[in-house]
Amino acid sequence: MVLVLALAGGLWGLGYLAGASRTARWVSVFVLLLGVVLSHLVLPDGHPLRAATGKSAALWLILAGFASLGIGYGAILKALRRRADMSTASQPEASRGQFSQTELERYARHIVLRELGGPGQKRMKLARVLVIGAGGLGAPALQYLAAAGVGTIGVIDDDVVENANLQRQVIHRDSDIGLPKVFSAQYAMEAQNPNVIVRPYHRRLTDEIATELFADFDLILDGTDNFETRYLANQTAVALNKPLISGALSQWEGQLSVFDPANGGPCYQCIFPEAPAPGLAPSCAEAGVIGPLPGVVGAMMAVEAIKVITGAGQVLRGEMLIYDALYGESRKITLSARPDCPVCARRVEQG
Repeated sequence: MVLVLALAGGLWGLGYLAGASRTARWVSVFVLLLGVVLSHLVLPDGHPLRAATGKSAALWLILAGFASLGIGYGAILKALRRRADMSTASQPEASRGQFSQTELERYARHIVLRELGGPGQKRMKLARVLVIGAGGLGAPALQYLAAAGVGTIGVIDDDVVENANLQRQVIHRDSDIGLPKVFSAQYAMEAQNPNVIVRPYHRRLTDEIATELFADFDLILDGTDNFETRYLANQTAVALNKPLISGALSQWEGQLSVFDPANGGPCYQCIFPEAPAPGLAPSCAEAGVIGPLPGVVGAMMAVEAIKVITGAGQVLRGEMLIYDALYGESRKITLSARPDCPVCARRVEQG
């Protein structure tokens, strides 16, 4: 009997190391027990194999019965989970937008705002927002979107947390150093608000995935620090008629705007037709940036996202807000679409 139990344990362990499912491991153990039972039923009394495996088939039949119950129970649970998942997925948007008492208390300061109210908070719960970059601008934007109750938040970034990030990227902690930023941000957002769904994508945004990824979201926030990604995000957002909230930083100054050609505004490439020459637009690593500035601009991006989702107020569509932290000044400039823009001009004409 000890020999059979040892073999069963060995099969279970090998299955675990090989990555086999729990059900597959149970099946392997069950097959072993079935073989032992059959040997007791077929082999004559006194056979060495029967002597080595307990002499009687009764005990093994009982164990085989328990094993069958375990496998069956597991299969039933999986079937019930699949049914529950399908039921949730088929629910209408209205029912999925219902709030628990805890959520009503959490969002009470939003709900009493005349411009938001319950309908606005419900729109946020049903909204799907993608944030490109979990760094200086992405960190505060992600935090405030999660705290505000945006239902589904995607974050794409291929970088890991470094010590030099922590001076300004406050969603990450010292203990997160070496961890992919998307997972560090996910843990922080879920700890802040367990009612939101976070979709982390630990990879770089590329042509191959941009269209499919953007199609799954209602609104895009671009907090990246390179023009290649900014132009790609803009082109994809325009092609899919998705509003794009874009922010940028340098030393003591930040800027943001909502690029939304589908609703009468210019696109990013209307304002920045081509990337500046190397050295004319140094990154934060090269030029430096004051720590709280990304928090200011990233929080502004989150505010614009809430306004786009809920329809509250007037979004920065066709305008750019520029904030000078060194002198405590802010100003807005008007932005216009370019008739010859290669990205949005033809789409606007067709619309």
